[in-house]
Amino acid sequence: MRDDEPVFKRSQWGTNRYYYNPRNPVGLTLIIVSLLLTGTLMILVTNRLGPFAPSTPAPRPQHSYGSSWPPYPAPPTPSHWPPLPPPTTGP
Repeated sequence: MRDDEPVFKRSQWGTNRYYYNPRNPVGLTLIIVSLLLTGTLMILVTNRLGPFAPSTPAPRPQHSYGSSWPPYPAPPTPSHWPPLPPPTTGP
């Protein structure tokens, strides 16, 4: 590592972008800090912790194992619907 190296170097890929120079101690420190910060943020987002935690916890469904299926009664059929045709059998 050399202190006389610039912190940022111009990319040689034909673009006007710059990148951190790992030969400079400040550039190497910036690389390490950015990797640690990105990894920590990804862990927080994945586990929904910190600023990414939901504002209110999601309600958990209450299971009643003594009830039958379906848990709610079916809605009544409107009277203005036409009746279903009788099932037909194939030839």
